Amino acid sequence: MEYRKLGTSDLNLSAITYGAFAIGGSMWGGNEKQDSIDAIHASLDHGVTSIDTAPFYGFGLSEELIGEAIKGRDRSKIQILTKFGLVWDKSNNGKGEHFFDAADDQGNTIPVFKFASKENIIKEIEESLKRLGTDYIDLLQIHWPDATTPISETMEAMELLIQQGKIKAAGVCNYDLSQMQTAAETIKLASNQVSYSMLNRGIENELVPYSIANEISIIAYSPLERGLLTGKYFKDAKLKSDDHRNGYFGQFNPARVEDFLNKIQPIADSKNSTLTQLVLRWTMLQPGITVVLAGSRNAKQAIENAAAIDINLTSEELNFINENLASINHQWV
Repeated sequence: MEYRKLGTSDLNLSAITYGAFAIGGSMWGGNEKQDSIDAIHASLDHGVTSIDTAPFYGFGLSEELIGEAIKGRDRSKIQILTKFGLVWDKSNNGKGEHFFDAADDQGNTIPVFKFASKENIIKEIEESLKRLGTDYIDLLQIHWPDATTPISETMEAMELLIQQGKIKAAGVCNYDLSQMQTAAETIKLASNQVSYSMLNRGIENELVPYSIANEISIIAYSPLERGLLTGKYFKDAKLKSDDHRNGYFGQFNPARVEDFLNKIQPIADSKNSTLTQLVLRWTMLQPGITVVLAGSRNAKQAIENAAAIDINLTSEELNFINENLASINHQWV
């Protein structure tokens, strides 16, 4: 595995980091507890030392499973990344910005709010520490920008948590350039976690140059576009009715995506690798990308993801991939 320094912090994360959204079950058609724990164990055993989660993933379930999975392991060798700022219970008394309506396992509608006040952050960190069974978080991140709370207030709260030793570094998720610049007036951020993939490269215009210039790491989520770039959904793979990807995949043109994957498949074959591994390796080789999140719901997938680090891509192969991406001008919809 390759380990990379996160911004100017003291954290070193595995270039492939375990993404724990899917093991929460909600929005992903449910989950199998033991498979999820086995996936985390397999990741750790194959060099993936960093785990990214959030309270919202499974309404706390993802964090609880991680806490159970790492129990008895050397905590100093594991980096836990979690988040705050998505509130789904009634404790915020309607404060914050309504984001969307989710559904629990029983099909009940649950309103979700963006809420990143200082008071809420302090509350959420204690809840996360309890679920994770630890006394500190390596990287704490705001999950989504909250228009109802000044960015300075949110950043000041994270600075306080650093001083208290409850977190080692502060990061953000889904911040645009303007929001990053505002946050920089209060705190030195370690990272910005944003959506980035072969099919979604918008951050290359502003965020990547800014992040490189200011020594801020980019954590790329959805590098596989939630499984679309694995290619298996073009081979009769079926999604459960409550899987959010039924709607998510609709933003892309399936024929163009399949054609592109068919063109790069020979490169994967020549490396004795899968499309999944090839896509992950390409992503982590892009300028400004420090960490790539890869989710897995069982040990086999986790081991496959970790092995992506071993793929060597020549400049000619990278150019071939990039030329095929550029030839269609990213017009996937």
